[in-house]
Amino acid sequence: MRQATSGLKVTASPRVANVHTQLPVQVTASPRVANVHTQLPVQVTASPRVANEEEEEEEEEEEEEEEEQEEEQEEQEEQEEEQGEEEEDKQVAAEFEEVSDVPAFHVIVEIILVLLLVYVLTRKRYRAPPRSVKLTKQEEDELLQEWTPAPLVEPISHEDRLLDDPPVIEGKAGVLVKIKGEDKVNIGTFNFLGFVGDKRTEDEAIKSVRKYGVGSCGPRGFYGTIDCHQDLEERIAKFIGAEECILYSFGFATVASAIPAYSKRGDLIFCDEAVCFAIQKGLEASRSKVVFFKHNDMTDLRAKLEDQSELDKKDSKKAMATRRFIVAEGIYVNTGNICPLSDLVDLKYKYKARIILEESMSFGVLGAHGKGATEHFDVKVEDVDMICVSLGMSLGSIGGFCCGRSFVVDHQRLAGQGYCFSASLPPLLANAAICNLRILDSEEGKQRLDSLRANISHVHSRLQKMNRFESSGSELSAIHHLHLAPNVVDSLNLQDFLAQEIMLDNLRKKALDAGVVFVRSRHIPGGETFPHRPSLRLASTLKTCTFCTHFAISASHTQEHLDKCLDVLEKIGEEVLNLVQ
Repeated sequence: MRQATSGLKVTASPRVANVHTQLPVQVTASPRVANVHTQLPVQVTASPRVANEEEEEEEEEEEEEEEEQEEEQEEQEEQEEEQGEEEEDKQVAAEFEEVSDVPAFHVIVEIILVLLLVYVLTRKRYRAPPRSVKLTKQEEDELLQEWTPAPLVEPISHEDRLLDDPPVIEGKAGVLVKIKGEDKVNIGTFNFLGFVGDKRTEDEAIKSVRKYGVGSCGPRGFYGTIDCHQDLEERIAKFIGAEECILYSFGFATVASAIPAYSKRGDLIFCDEAVCFAIQKGLEASRSKVVFFKHNDMTDLRAKLEDQSELDKKDSKKAMATRRFIVAEGIYVNTGNICPLSDLVDLKYKYKARIILEESMSFGVLGAHGKGATEHFDVKVEDVDMICVSLGMSLGSIGGFCCGRSFVVDHQRLAGQGYCFSASLPPLLANAAICNLRILDSEEGKQRLDSLRANISHVHSRLQKMNRFESSGSELSAIHHLHLAPNVVDSLNLQDFLAQEIMLDNLRKKALDAGVVFVRSRHIPGGETFPHRPSLRLASTLKTCTFCTHFAISASHTQEHLDKCLDVLEKIGEEVLNLVQ
């Protein structure tokens, strides 16, 4: 019993273990043995052979599980491959169906293109055939001497030339000009306010040459901006009442650059048929769609705007992206008529358009202070989106300017072609314009305007009494055009424009011999959008005393010059008509 209490170790034999694993054995212990069992710990240790067999069985089970997993993976891969092949077959079948749906002519065209490509790539390059006869140097020179190149342009006939010997002015192009040593009365100049030849303007130009030199030699954005340029821009903006002004060095390029700076391809421009050539070039450069309305016909313009409004309702998305412009002149240089600016402003706000107004002929002529059509019609400057003016008319200088709102004007400093790529205005011309603008914006300027309007009224009343001519131009316009009267055209069989131009040019030459300078309105054949009726152009100006250093007006002396011009015109008209008859 002591041995049992100290510890009992029982080891089963392999045979007994095998029997135990094979047969169920029920063992009932006696109470005494059971007590001993509960009291003493028993440690049973299996033999090494039994442990090895159990490990081998576990390894076999793991291998079987791995094999089953591999088989399952292989089956899944096979299924995925089969599904992929099925999808590829379906895709190929769908593509085949799409190809089968292609029209036959489409396939034929593609085949032809492929064959043409093969032909182009495989054909032999052209080679000039070798000369069968080799020329000597002398023979080549003789052939070159005999060869006559084709003219680049068609030769101009004598009838088309008309101005074989244009008059050359010797001296200042003022009211009185000297041609071939003789003084002539100039009634064709645009020097409306008589600033050409003013001693104060000349003195300012001389001072500018001594301070700045002759030219600027650079665009405004590339070291071509001089303080006098900014001074002139500020003075013009203040005089007109605009927010900002931009200065150009060439009058023609002013409006021709301003229009394409804002209107682009896809935009819409409503333009008067009688606009000047500079505006026509601006329209071409913009590449916008241009709709012309009849000259000063607001009914026709309203109808065209209304038609466009109906089209916009059908395509509102396109209408939102399309900008609309109305282009007109304050005083039309081709007719002398004044545009109805008030009606244009009303149409602008009704049909959501922008107005570009060219006022080269109305600035310094219309308005109580010479500010142009806006002052004449009492229209706010803000109602006109862009005002373009040439400095070569009333202000007696060179160049031009545009004025309007600041955000509109600033756009031209990067988009105006004439501003960005042309050398800036020479300082002497800028200071000359400043001097003349200062005079215009003074009491003396009002006197000049009053004298100019008196001359305009006198010329207009005289032109209405001429029977052999038909005049066009407003009674407030400084420009008038004289056309041959319809009865004269019919009686002399001058329905052809060229025949009328020849007749008017004969009148001009005879008037020049009589001491009066008339200007025949010239247009480029085939270059104008609409043909213009041949005419003699008269420009009314005021007269200043040529021997005075200060400004002085002689109203009677001015009317004598004007009466002389009109008398000469009537007399020569009768002589030419009698000669033809």
